[in-house]
Amino acid sequence: MSETKLPTPEPGEEVHWVAQHLAHLCSDDVRRSERFIGTQAAADAALVVLDLTGYAERRNEVLPVSQRGASGLSPWIRHGLLQLPRVFTAAKGTANDVRKFRDELRWQEYARHLYARLGNATGSPLRNAPVVRSTNDVEPWDRSMRCVETNLDELERDGWMVNQTRMWLASQWSVRNGADWRVGEQYFFTHLLDGSRAANRLGWQWTVGAGSSKVYGFSQSQVRRRAPELCGSCDHRDACPIGEWPDEPDLSPVERDPHLRRDPDPAMTAGPVQLERSSSPEVVWLTAESLGEDDPALSAHPELPAVFVFDEPLLRMLQLSSKRLIFLTDRLAELGAERTIEIHLGDPGQVLGGKPLATTFAPVPGWRRRSRTFNLAEVHPWPWLQRPGSGSVASFSAWSNRR
Repeated sequence: MSETKLPTPEPGEEVHWVAQHLAHLCSDDVRRSERFIGTQAAADAALVVLDLTGYAERRNEVLPVSQRGASGLSPWIRHGLLQLPRVFTAAKGTANDVRKFRDELRWQEYARHLYARLGNATGSPLRNAPVVRSTNDVEPWDRSMRCVETNLDELERDGWMVNQTRMWLASQWSVRNGADWRVGEQYFFTHLLDGSRAANRLGWQWTVGAGSSKVYGFSQSQVRRRAPELCGSCDHRDACPIGEWPDEPDLSPVERDPHLRRDPDPAMTAGPVQLERSSSPEVVWLTAESLGEDDPALSAHPELPAVFVFDEPLLRMLQLSSKRLIFLTDRLAELGAERTIEIHLGDPGQVLGGKPLATTFAPVPGWRRRSRTFNLAEVHPWPWLQRPGSGSVASFSAWSNRR
């Protein structure tokens, strides 16, 4: 496969740049999220105005939008523009609201710990295997239902949803309609700006009973409570297909991965505790996990060019929504206005092979796979909120009780 060095995008031209260079890798017509911009400036501004007033009570509210308590910081957190320790420290408000908000940050950290330890094994059921009942001619998400249509529209338009509606859609897909949760999870991953195999998979596993002891049921009562205007404007309001609580689905116990209980090599899972240096780096290797100005490798070497590679083989397979690639390009354009940056399209191994790299450890399988073949002159520690240990990650409570 050939490798192409791309021109640095100009701020304000990101949509045109993606359309010109990356459209063949997208699952949709090229357009940005109507809500989120992927710059450090936008991330910092969102954190400055973070208001946790009533968060504990309102984080699950759906509509009207003015009543939502969700922070909406997750797209920037996912790509390292806002690191979890920084957001954790920035939380201000009543003790109850701050505690609940920080618990949600810890859930994100737990998802990262689980994925860092198990890797792609999180694509299999962790505890139970839901029995797939639906056939290909059954649509698990009936868009004639306002609670489905409105939230799918938000996902496809903005690349984001509140956690409550993610659970609604996941439950409707798999618990009520018996569709394969992995297919639904992939659809979320295609569109979510905060889409990660860590948090997205864990959310689906928990909702459909594959990662917990019970499923999350979705019915009209939740919509009436969290988004009452949807029921009032729905064609099904007098005969709602989710009027009753769903039947408990069939779940088959699976043999648990022994790494859920114990990590035999927590140092490999967590990465270095301090800077590991073997030679002088020539470039900074940026990854999609670590694009913020506080990235350890990036901030340590303002004099070096930064290199970002759009992994063409991977992206061709994934066929992500264009808004995800535009979100990344927003940051690359911003970064290119501040320092020297190279952007490539191709196989990262061909682009970076042999070059002495400074980079920040990333707790994902792709980074580990690549790093084994690269010349890593410097590896900087990942900014954990809580460094992984060897104990159980079989559940959030088991993990959090070992803190």
